[in-house]
Amino acid sequence: MSSALRALPRRRPLVGRAMTIACGLALFTLGGYAQSTDAVGAQASASETSAVGSDAVDDEGIRPFHIHVSEAQLDDLRKRIAATRWPDKEPVSDESQGIRLAEMQTLVRYWGNGYNWRKVEAKLNALPEFVTTIDGVDIQFIHVRSREPNALPLILTHGWPGSPVELLKVIGPLTDPVAYGGRAQDAFDVVIPAIPGYGFSGKPTDLGWNPDRVARAWDVLMKRLGYTRYVSQGGDHGSVISDALARQAPPGLLGIHLTMPATIPANLVKGINSGDPAPTGLTAPERRAYSALSTFFGRGAAYGAMMVTRPQTIGYSLVDSPSGLAAFTYEKIAEWSDSDGHPERVIGRDEILDDITLYWLTNTGASSSRFYWENNNNNFSAAAQKTNQIKVPVAITVFPHEIYRAPESWSRQAYPSLYYFHEVTKGGHFAAWEQPQLFAEELRAAFKSLR
Repeated sequence: MSSALRALPRRRPLVGRAMTIACGLALFTLGGYAQSTDAVGAQASASETSAVGSDAVDDEGIRPFHIHVSEAQLDDLRKRIAATRWPDKEPVSDESQGIRLAEMQTLVRYWGNGYNWRKVEAKLNALPEFVTTIDGVDIQFIHVRSREPNALPLILTHGWPGSPVELLKVIGPLTDPVAYGGRAQDAFDVVIPAIPGYGFSGKPTDLGWNPDRVARAWDVLMKRLGYTRYVSQGGDHGSVISDALARQAPPGLLGIHLTMPATIPANLVKGINSGDPAPTGLTAPERRAYSALSTFFGRGAAYGAMMVTRPQTIGYSLVDSPSGLAAFTYEKIAEWSDSDGHPERVIGRDEILDDITLYWLTNTGASSSRFYWENNNNNFSAAAQKTNQIKVPVAITVFPHEIYRAPESWSRQAYPSLYYFHEVTKGGHFAAWEQPQLFAEELRAAFKSLR
């Protein structure tokens, strides 16, 4: 754990800690070594086939990676779903107490009887997948090179409750822009890693895997892939990690693009956190952002307060109960997507279950929650994220149903090196998942001048 992290107090009032919210089975083929998993979970095998922890020696090689979930694991999931013990029906007629019983029963019963994991498994295995060890932890990633010459290397970082699955639909538009209405010179090489503790990446066993450490690992990854210049993009955890990377400004980082920027002015943080009325003198966009954030921290941040203070405690529920995991994650996908509370309309039911099933099969409910505990910061505050220290070029796209719509005035104040700011008309927190074409167009436009 870094000295800065040690210095942060671990006991704070719940509301104050809620401000830290980030609004991210296999057959491994590792250098010719293959090992099947059992019903315990994919990450058990990951820790057996590689060294994990601060004392481990990095293997700088890049090894092929392949997924094959055992049928026993899928049978176990279906049995657990069938044995779900449901709570009684909510006494309200809306979502004010959480996802309604009938909605969850419909989703979970389909998960147990109609959903097919093998489809996404095949989709993932059709992509170039790899794993490499950085700072003692295995980093699993997808790496798709464009056929176009001079493609710009791009690292995309997911968030919670997302995963690399939420970024799959943008691979085509980014690597093959001509096929999606773009120009050959708009092409990117795409790298999509799983944050440590998420997906098929390793689970850290030492402390200190906060956004700064992940950002340093991302730079090592890009350099290990042979890239001397690249750009970074992120939403949710990915925005926080991209901010950290930009503060570090490693050689070769040309710029970053954010969909959840840290723009709250320092003088407004306390009022937002306390639920105070918006002060006078704010513009209409600023009042809208203030109100959205105040509502979020007052009514919608309990999930994060739990993960940032007690990730192990919530982890027992997330790794033992499929319906518990589904409800905990689906609620946020429904709430934060631009879908009127029905994310199946814009993402698709199977794709949502792809993401939830990935968390289940990799047994990462607790380990992914620990990233909140490690982060221990206000991810919307410009001062907390030290955005004024960022010197590399910064681009921001505001999607209308993000947790809050960052005003341009706050964005320019927070990021002195901001060179691109654009508000689009549709999409939410899961921008690449919800609107892949629009997301790709934004990245083409944002990074055009940095090529």
